[in-house]
Amino acid sequence: MSIDKLNKALIAHVDDLKAKGIAKGAEMVITKVIPPSGEFGPRYLVEGYGDKKFMKMNSNSYLGMSLRKDVLHAEEAGSSEYGVGPGAVRFISGTHKPHVELEERLAKFHGKESGMIFSSAYVTSMGVIVPLTTKETVVVSDELNHNCIINAMRLARPAAKYIYKHNDMADLEAKMTEAVGKGKRCLVITDGVFSMRGDFCPFDEFVAVCNKFNDKFEEGVTTIADDSHGVGAYGETGRGTEEVTGTKVDIIIGTLGKGFGVNGGYVVAPKAVTDFLRQTAPMYIYSNPITVGETTAVLKVLDILESEEGLKILKHIQDMTQRFEKGLVDNGYETIPGPHPVTPLMVRDTQKTSEIVKWLTENGILATGLNYPVVPKGDEEIRFQINGDHTPADIDYVIDVLKAYKNK
Repeated sequence: MSIDKLNKALIAHVDDLKAKGIAKGAEMVITKVIPPSGEFGPRYLVEGYGDKKFMKMNSNSYLGMSLRKDVLHAEEAGSSEYGVGPGAVRFISGTHKPHVELEERLAKFHGKESGMIFSSAYVTSMGVIVPLTTKETVVVSDELNHNCIINAMRLARPAAKYIYKHNDMADLEAKMTEAVGKGKRCLVITDGVFSMRGDFCPFDEFVAVCNKFNDKFEEGVTTIADDSHGVGAYGETGRGTEEVTGTKVDIIIGTLGKGFGVNGGYVVAPKAVTDFLRQTAPMYIYSNPITVGETTAVLKVLDILESEEGLKILKHIQDMTQRFEKGLVDNGYETIPGPHPVTPLMVRDTQKTSEIVKWLTENGILATGLNYPVVPKGDEEIRFQINGDHTPADIDYVIDVLKAYKNK
């Protein structure tokens, strides 16, 4: 066959990744969800582990909404009324009333003029950054920004790009100074919450630096933040890094698949921006939107989040995060403390990271080990993520398992 030579090259590439220890490995397959019982939250059965029950400590579903009956019923109702798929892209006949309603709700939720939904947050970053980057655009980016931002910058091919040290505002200012004169437009891009560490960009300082340079570019400086791990996860009302820092950026990219627990991505921005993107973003123009069922599920999540119950859930997440951080420190582990439910256990050793992850798995806990090259050498860690459906008993169990590892 004509593809045999390509197959050989691809197999060799994957074998090389395995030999270097950087291959992703087999995917873990969830075969059943077991509802919360007694003092414990939900558990999961995993293919190959029989009837062993697992607790997820590596889920992005921060609010714990994906298993709620009222959210499930909202999705079912949307699908019953409009069908299981949109059947077309937005400009043909794929736009349904709930899509428009969700875009308006998201814009209002963030205090922005307009909103747009995409099929995922990764696609949203590509669909925002690429069209906004012209041949006379300079892009400035934090060194720890998510892969979607990195690849969007590569695809966009700006006139110049500058990478500043992580959350280092002095280095950001230095890079901005270098960028002056290299283009008419400047896009400065950061994650809101950095997913590997759970720390966040100080928007107040970030925006202040960017504002210093606005008059030095013919088309100004525009601040863009992907706050996919922030929105719905922290902040007194779940509005993420803008709320925590008390400062707004120009454009927010978010996800519907983490804090909201459903699927899809979105951008909220001035209407001039979204009007432009609807005409120019190929990831939007040529792709179907999320289903109406998914859309009505997110609308229900927003109803909950903006209620007194939502405030209680956010407070619970904060309490469980503090309980977990304290447990780590009390048992001699290193973490990066902060308000966000991403809580890293800093191991700083590849072999030991793998050993602890294996120990956790043996004890029914799913957690994510991050080794080089995903993180720099010396920053190897286990990333834990606290969710709204975790209970005090869940958190204490994980701490007890980690304590047992130290004592074995």
